[in-house]
Amino acid sequence: MIIYQETKGQFLHDTEYGDIAEIVRDRYVAQRRSSKGVSLSEFNAWRESLGQMANVLRDSGIPPQCGIGIEYRIPASDKRIDFVITGTNSAGRPLAVIVELKRWSSSTPTDQDAIVIAHRGGKAVAREGPHPSYQAWSYACLLADFNSAAEEGKAELRPCAYLHNHPADGGIDGPRYREVLEKAPLFLKGESEVLRLREFIRRHVRDGDYGDLLWRFEGGEIRPSKSLADAVASMVRGNPEFVLIDDQKTVFEASRQAIQRASLEGGTKEVVIVRGGPGTGKSVVAVRLLTDAIAADLNARYVSKNAAPREVYATRLAGALSKKRIESLFATSGAFLDSEPNVFHALVVDEAHRLTEKSGHFQNLGVNQIVEVISAARATIFFVDDEQRVTLKDIGEAEEIREHAQAAGAHVTELYLHSQFRCAGADGYIAWVEDVLGIADTANDALDINQYDFRVVNSATELHGLIENRNANGRSRVVAGYCWDWLSKKDLGEDDIVLDDGRYRRKWNLNSRGKAWAISEGSIDEVGCIHTIQGLDLDYVGVIIGPDLRFEDGAVVADPLARAATDMSLRGIKGMLKKDPARAEELAGRIIRNTYRTLMTRGMQGCFVYCTDAALADHLRSRLSPGLLQIVDPRPDVEVPLVRAVECVPERCYAPVVDLAVAAGGFSDFQASSLDFEDWVEIPSRYADAAGLFVARVVGESMNRRIPNGAYCLFRLHPAGSRQGRAVLAQHRSIEDPDTGGRFTVKVYSSTKLIGQADEWVRERVVLRPDTDRAGYEPIVIEDGQGEDPVTIVAEVLDVLSPAVVRGCG
Repeated sequence: MIIYQETKGQFLHDTEYGDIAEIVRDRYVAQRRSSKGVSLSEFNAWRESLGQMANVLRDSGIPPQCGIGIEYRIPASDKRIDFVITGTNSAGRPLAVIVELKRWSSSTPTDQDAIVIAHRGGKAVAREGPHPSYQAWSYACLLADFNSAAEEGKAELRPCAYLHNHPADGGIDGPRYREVLEKAPLFLKGESEVLRLREFIRRHVRDGDYGDLLWRFEGGEIRPSKSLADAVASMVRGNPEFVLIDDQKTVFEASRQAIQRASLEGGTKEVVIVRGGPGTGKSVVAVRLLTDAIAADLNARYVSKNAAPREVYATRLAGALSKKRIESLFATSGAFLDSEPNVFHALVVDEAHRLTEKSGHFQNLGVNQIVEVISAARATIFFVDDEQRVTLKDIGEAEEIREHAQAAGAHVTELYLHSQFRCAGADGYIAWVEDVLGIADTANDALDINQYDFRVVNSATELHGLIENRNANGRSRVVAGYCWDWLSKKDLGEDDIVLDDGRYRRKWNLNSRGKAWAISEGSIDEVGCIHTIQGLDLDYVGVIIGPDLRFEDGAVVADPLARAATDMSLRGIKGMLKKDPARAEELAGRIIRNTYRTLMTRGMQGCFVYCTDAALADHLRSRLSPGLLQIVDPRPDVEVPLVRAVECVPERCYAPVVDLAVAAGGFSDFQASSLDFEDWVEIPSRYADAAGLFVARVVGESMNRRIPNGAYCLFRLHPAGSRQGRAVLAQHRSIEDPDTGGRFTVKVYSSTKLIGQADEWVRERVVLRPDTDRAGYEPIVIEDGQGEDPVTIVAEVLDVLSPAVVRGCG
């Protein structure tokens, strides 16, 4: 939709003999068929900025027949181009000059990529946002990637920005923005800048086209360009991060069919609701649906209320393609306020539980985001977890979505993701978290910490240290409940979270990291919150549980008044407490518990927790299964004797003792069921039905956070299933263990895999990581050898047996 569309000659006439701002306003109201006018600030912006552009265009070298478009809304987006000049270039090809207009008189640069601080939209408070040149360039990318007229006509697009009140100051036009200024030149205040802008337009627009390209833009089909579709498909193809497993594949295919049905001529509007808990792969399926739709030449977007998942997935997908072109596929949930009905073939809504009623910076626009996205698309796929509602304004629960879908006459399909791929695949851990936090009564009243690395630590300092030690690949972070004011946002000299009698001092996630805080270098030094981590995966997560969650009188108690004053997730709760205290407490308690459930389920391999409330820490510890993996202080100088008993009792459970240094060379023939071993020890009865068990002593400090130097461990031969994050006994010809000097080692296993030509898993490399607080221990990296297993996993560590329970018999 173009509000004003004329030739340069008519535009100059309207400016000189009429009020161009009134003309644009009247056409705006008429086209929108609404009595609602425009704001005074926008009206004044038109009057001033369009007058300045008229001054620029009063040049005989710029053809009077060139087209002028004002307020061109790019179809299938919420973006509007301020000013467009169309014509043909020196080769006779269609061309458009895109001009982003600003009335700013000043701005403040930032360290972020293409971000400046300025008074935007007439607001009194300056805020961060894109550099004007970046805006102009991004609009050109949108046109090139999604308007068929630009691709088929091979139109040349030339973006620029004109800030007619802003003097050159070395900031907004400084070297830190050099890259974006090369893509879209910036013109500032002054007569010399007017001459530069005229020259820029003259150089590119050689002949007029009477606005023909504008008309073609208006009538162009909205679909992804072939170059974009091919590039996006290639980024996902063969990428193990986006391989679908088990019920992920089932949900993907059913959702894909719904999109195909809706895209047919006369097809029914489709809404698919996909429920899934943490770690079930909702985001992976969502991204695959997006890329599949784009590759099929359909107009689709990935939609998320949270900026963090959009930024992270756009970053991970960006390869040879510019990140901006990828970002155009990722939209905020508030981008569909004024979308035409069914303009999109598909909208894939991730983290749908975070949808709200109102949109906009001040939450005062629109009617209902669920209604808006359903209206805008022929098919809408919602990925939802009702237990991840974390603010009072979140409305996107499955039942609410179903009601609005039925009201829109859509065919509704409900699907489920059950398989859990986070938290080391331990479904029981998530159920335990829900039970221990008081979210739901489950059968998991005790946590088996052999299945998932969960610990309650004694200080925030210890917590952060543990996470830093596990951040070798940049995928471990510390997060917290929002119980501390964000002081450093205004003053970088301030620390936000101060604990441990002042010894622990950290800042909240800084704006300088952008919205991709979770994957940015240096983020390990800061503390993230629910808004920067929801929807994302980490290897290890450290969670600081603040005073908003305590343990009192035998129950977990949520306290909304302990949240920070700067936290907007419970905004309005004080008034609600006065009017309806019971309802307010129930709702606030649910949001606080959901917040910590979400934070505590981010870790693929482990979660460590520090509680500011000591009683809550004791409560969490009391819910860990007794007698399982017990971490004790390393005692490297103390020999651990193996005491023989006179007789083995049949009713008890035993395993043979193996000398690793002797047995490692012949593990391929080793059978723990053999009765030829000289030494046997009694082991916990819970292992009575397990096969392939043996006990061995582990020496050295490389695993002292899990296994004290000299401790006896219970092993199981040839472990099945995923070994990711598990402590294993590994053997390889290239291993030189720093503790044993041999070709075997006990370390934490992880592997990186690729998909082969026949879509089978093919190992690429194995990393055996130490888990220690001592310096000098490095990961052992073993590359794939011509399709062979790069390393042999002899056994996994099931338990650490303290000296007190190692009782021999013979």
